[in-house]
Amino acid sequence: MSVVSPNLRTRVRGIAVPIAVAMGKVGLTPNGLTLIGFAIAIVAAIVAGFQSWILAGVLVVFGGVFDLFDGALARATGKAGPLGAFMDSVFDRWGEGVIYVGIAWGCVSGGFPEGAVLSAAALMSAFMVSYARAKSESEGFTPGKGMANVGLAPREIRIVILTVGLILTGILGGTRGQNALALTLGIITVLATITVIQRVLHVLRQPIPEETK
Repeated sequence: MSVVSPNLRTRVRGIAVPIAVAMGKVGLTPNGLTLIGFAIAIVAAIVAGFQSWILAGVLVVFGGVFDLFDGALARATGKAGPLGAFMDSVFDRWGEGVIYVGIAWGCVSGGFPEGAVLSAAALMSAFMVSYARAKSESEGFTPGKGMANVGLAPREIRIVILTVGLILTGILGGTRGQNALALTLGIITVLATITVIQRVLHVLRQPIPEETK
């Protein structure tokens, strides 16, 4: 089970639709919105690299919310398709990875190498969550978007935890801020690892798809 239920996902997507449609009316396309979200992630990483933790946290959540709009616009305009889904998935993962690299950069620059190690661990675990879903679906398990509802820490939850942690890091500052960041990255690592295990177990409980027998 995921903390983010299918019903909640549907409600949030419904809220995003009118905003996305308004963006479409000014000439933005779903793929354009995807690239803008990726650009926001790059800016968040650079800001984190300069240890502006509060602004980095705001940009992370802004980019996360912004990511809702590309899919909403695609569905609202009838442009949803495999290419858009591919672009969205690739740039979402890429953006998430860039942010963790920025955090590691900020930790090293701030004399907190342990934070850089924890950032790498969080990055690895987060990527495994996505890989477990992608691989299961490519092999015929969990058709559709069913795997998105499996596990404690899908991308939405990781974004919320990371945002809160970055903002607290900036507010507390110094050693207390470093401790807050270390705790945040540790929580993400643990929850993402648990999510990977949950997804592996979910696949193991399913019948082998006919075409692979």
